[in-house]
Amino acid sequence: MIENGGSKPGGSVAVSIVVPVYNEEENIQAFHKELSGVLDGLDCACEIVFVDDGSTDRSPELLRAIAASDPRARVVLFTRNFGQTAAISAAMDNAAGDIIIPMDADLQNDPHDIPKFLEKIREGYDVVSGWRRSRKDPFLTKTLPSRMANWLISAVGGVRLHDYGCSLKAYRRSVIRHVRLYGEMHRFIPLFAHQVGARTTEIEVNHRPRAAGKSKYGLSRIYKVVLDLFVVKFLSAYFTKPIYFFGSLGGLLSAAGVLSGVWTLYDRHLGVFVHKNPKILLAIFLFILGFQFIMMGLIAELLMRTYYESQEKPTYFIREKMNFDA
Repeated sequence: MIENGGSKPGGSVAVSIVVPVYNEEENIQAFHKELSGVLDGLDCACEIVFVDDGSTDRSPELLRAIAASDPRARVVLFTRNFGQTAAISAAMDNAAGDIIIPMDADLQNDPHDIPKFLEKIREGYDVVSGWRRSRKDPFLTKTLPSRMANWLISAVGGVRLHDYGCSLKAYRRSVIRHVRLYGEMHRFIPLFAHQVGARTTEIEVNHRPRAAGKSKYGLSRIYKVVLDLFVVKFLSAYFTKPIYFFGSLGGLLSAAGVLSGVWTLYDRHLGVFVHKNPKILLAIFLFILGFQFIMMGLIAELLMRTYYESQEKPTYFIREKMNFDA
């Protein structure tokens, strides 16, 4: 049976480790063993929430075996590949812990860093972000583009972090429980948390080279990150009042059209006939374009009201869930 995601299981769990999995059959068992050893040493109740993002290898079968042998492990299997953001969102929706710690299953994130994140949370921080200072990835294809993207995100978003792309982070549930993730926006969760006043800090983490399997990401992600950043900036500044954005832009374009029309009239007194002056076409084009932007702002206002007044819809569908309370 396929069900919509979104319900959170009950249970008194302090820490939830959420792990998206996609074609990691060579790493998943070693990852689970190492992570379990770290969790055994913590003085709090923990769970591991695996979400298989439509893997085409043996990852689902291995996760079933892990769920059968470890009652602390919960497993969610997607019907198909929905992407890393949807997998992280599903894991968070189905996690029971007050502290959420996402991490990758490829063994590049070090589970032994988890106690450091919990220590920072106990100091009063709401968001703790990992910084792969000594990153073990190719410089030109991954490290350099990542540094450029991190600088751009920090400049636009207003939260200065060195490494938005590091999956290993820690969040208080209270600051992210209303965050809905779409597209590939999981890396922007610190920005969304900042909008509600979350206290954010950053710590250095151990980053290890990939020992097995293949990386799922390349240079093509850069373009998507830039587009998503535009969306995040718009949502953070104009989400509740989009008319301010579209109306301001439309007003500027309409004003430019009026000025171009006045310039056309001035040229007429200098002997340049209107039908031979291209400025009149520019004036008409800018004024109509500005009016259209204002109308788009009104439509966006109606959409925002519909969004807030209607029920939220899930971004993923689950085929199977294991080791969850009824």
